[in-house]
Amino acid sequence: MSESVVTLFESLVGAEPPHDASVLFDTACVMGGSIAGLLAARVLSDRAREVVIVEPDDISAETGTRSGVPQDQQVHTLLPAGRLWIERWLPGVTQEAQERGASLCGPDQTLVTYDGVRMAPDGVDHHLLALGRPLLEALVRSRVTALPNVSVLRGQATGLRYADGAVVGVRVTGPGAGDQERAEEVIAADFVVDAMGRSSRLSNWLKQDGYDQPRLERLEAPVNYATAFFERTEKIAELEAGTVLQQFTPRYPSGGVSIAAANAIEGQQWLVMLTGFGDHRPGRTIEEFRARCAELPAIFKEATSGAITRDVRTYRQAESRRRHFAEAGRLPARLVSAGDAVASFNPVYGQGMSSAALHASCLASYLGSGADLDAPATEFFRLQQVVVDAAWAVSAGGDAARLDAERGTEVPEETRQQRQAMAQIIGAMLVDADVARAFNYVSFMLRHPGTLADPELLKKAVKAVKAVESVESVESGAAGAGASAK
Repeated sequence: MSESVVTLFESLVGAEPPHDASVLFDTACVMGGSIAGLLAARVLSDRAREVVIVEPDDISAETGTRSGVPQDQQVHTLLPAGRLWIERWLPGVTQEAQERGASLCGPDQTLVTYDGVRMAPDGVDHHLLALGRPLLEALVRSRVTALPNVSVLRGQATGLRYADGAVVGVRVTGPGAGDQERAEEVIAADFVVDAMGRSSRLSNWLKQDGYDQPRLERLEAPVNYATAFFERTEKIAELEAGTVLQQFTPRYPSGGVSIAAANAIEGQQWLVMLTGFGDHRPGRTIEEFRARCAELPAIFKEATSGAITRDVRTYRQAESRRRHFAEAGRLPARLVSAGDAVASFNPVYGQGMSSAALHASCLASYLGSGADLDAPATEFFRLQQVVVDAAWAVSAGGDAARLDAERGTEVPEETRQQRQAMAQIIGAMLVDADVARAFNYVSFMLRHPGTLADPELLKKAVKAVKAVESVESVESGAAGAGASAK
């Protein structure tokens, strides 16, 4: 790739649908009908005469919990990068979400605090879309499946077929008439996308079929969620904040609430989430849940004061994972993987859905590049690696620092310096608008984390942190003198 990583990342964020896309395939098949699969199908609809989505869950109902998305009742906030990409390719999603009661929260309705201190306003009009995951998926699905060349086949992908070093079909089983198991069939396909999620079996299939198995990287990140829904009496326009995020830096012990979030979502509800790490399980009962929220900024107590519309539900994720397809030496042509099938992060960072959108952008860029489709999709995986590396640096970087701090692990000097620089950025963004702006661009997936290594930005961060420490030292000294005088 000739472009710098930073420039390339931003080009993927800003990519628009092609105006004169040439048809490359007769049939494309997407294995998995969740967000990543649906967005991949949207991209392929410009390049294939027919797109078939193979999905084991019954997705005919407009909304509702699906077994394939066990975390769909937890907080899902669509970051600016994901929202902007989806809106370009599926116009009207944001507007319809708002009409259905979701919150589009700009800076004036977004409250982010670290250790109880509010982040400095960054002066940029970023918007977060707060809504339930089932609603977002339904809105995306209705638009994608309404395309004349996209269809959904209910079934389970069980393997691939190959010819001349390329994928030529997908083996599928699933319910037939009356939900009776039907015999395996093969869906002929000229291009296949694996969007089977975190539990994707593609790597095993590749190994069994004589290809390279992408290296699987795991990072322990034992995060526990507790989420509940409460009746919200105020309309969104009347709220002081529609999206609230309270975070604690890694120096705080893992025995307390590490991250808390409250979103004003559809159905006149507050969706409130508490998280803890390791053995800590926050708020399993509604009494415990409300007691924890009472210790947080006042808006959490307010959000949990209404009638319960859905009791506490818990979710645990033990680790973050990524599969290194870009490193694999021998892969079949006409096959790519996207979404959680490639990388699934600690969900508390909220980057999963936006990552899926940017994976689709990688696919659009790859298909529009004139790449040799009869060769492995090496260029696609290189593009995707840029996106995965960016999200992994934010989420896995924070988790690794937390684990090392808790265990007293000795880390390489380079890693120590990187973490020290990030600590300066986090401290400075609470008081400095320029640092807050740079940090937000990265956390919202609009810019690459490499932009935070800018020397001038780091100088500004160090200066801001020293100024705060100096003021705190003076105030502490004055308070001590006052106490002695008494």
